[in-house]
Amino acid sequence: MKEKIEAFTLKHKELWKFIKFTFTGASTSVLELAVFMFLQYVTFKSLNEVPVTDSPFLAFLGIEYKGYLYSYAISATIGYAAAYVMNRKLTFQADNNPVFSTVVYVIMVAGTILFNTWFGAYLGTIIKNNGWDNAVVEMIVKVIVMTVPTLWTYPLNRFVIHRKREIKTV
Repeated sequence: MKEKIEAFTLKHKELWKFIKFTFTGASTSVLELAVFMFLQYVTFKSLNEVPVTDSPFLAFLGIEYKGYLYSYAISATIGYAAAYVMNRKLTFQADNNPVFSTVVYVIMVAGTILFNTWFGAYLGTIIKNNGWDNAVVEMIVKVIVMTVPTLWTYPLNRFVIHRKREIKTV
């Protein structure tokens, strides 16, 4: 069985990297989801009905409640930090400049967290305003919000952030 796995990984290197990326994403998503649920239902529970009144920008984006905003922003930050370490070391075994990788990753994640925070808090506002706010609906929405960024995070991680240096032979 071990030989078959090794043969598969050698024959399908790119597919194997995507499988490992998906596994890493699933693992860190479980962490992110657990942190989100703890923040949403324990830490910031009292803020789930507190309006964001001090920011016309957030109001313009459709984000109305502080609890959703804080829960999405913090849980996404923790999930992406764990994903960076796991993807660099396990998935891609990157050996390129770690400072470059970290800077580009932080830029990508900042944009992704802004997107996740907006999208999640926006959907959270819709959920709250329609009376659908319960743990099951909020977990499903959180999983959807966490999945969408794979469209840009895999290509950026694979081809820009976590590259392996090419060995040049003469």
